[in-house]
Parts: sequence; C-alpha cells; structure tokens
Amino acid sequence: MENEEAYQRARKRVEAKIGFYIHVGAYLGVNTLLLIINLATTPGHLWFKWPLIGWGFGVFFHGLGVFALFKGFSFKERMIEKEMERESQKRR
Repeated sequence: MENEEAYQRARKRVEAKIGFYIHVGAYLGVNTLLLIINLATTPGHLWFKWPLIGWGFGVFFHGLGVFALFKGFSFKERMIEKEMERESQKRR
C-alpha cells in the first residue's frame, strides 16, 4: 500500500512537470509566431512584447508552483490522509 502511494505521488509530480513543459512549448511557439506576424505587418510598432510579458508571468508562476512550491501538494495530501483517518474512526 505504501509503495502504491509513493508511486501515485511520483506520478502526480511527473504529470505536473510534463504539463509545465507543454506550457513552455506553447508559450515559445505562439510567441515566436506573434513576433513573426508583428515584424511582417508593423515592424515600427513592436506589440508582440505585451503578450510575451503577460503570458511570461503565467509561465513563471506555473514553473514556481511545479518546481519550487510542489511541497504544497504534500501538505494537501496530509490533510486528505487526516480526513480519511477521521472518517475511518467514525465508522468504528
């Protein structure tokens, strides 16, 4: 049972990291396309930087959540485990 729980935690972490990498790939692809469109249509007015910056904040905080603050998920899991213990004690 403990081995299964460790596997599930590792699986969640891997899924979170893959989600972040997909986010970064979409960010790079879309913003490259926006840069090309901007330079092809209005090279005197560089507007592509605004979506680049705005979305960049989103990517930054997504990465922060996945890599730096991922321990928050263990806090959530501990709370869930406590609630499950309380429920099992009520049934006894």
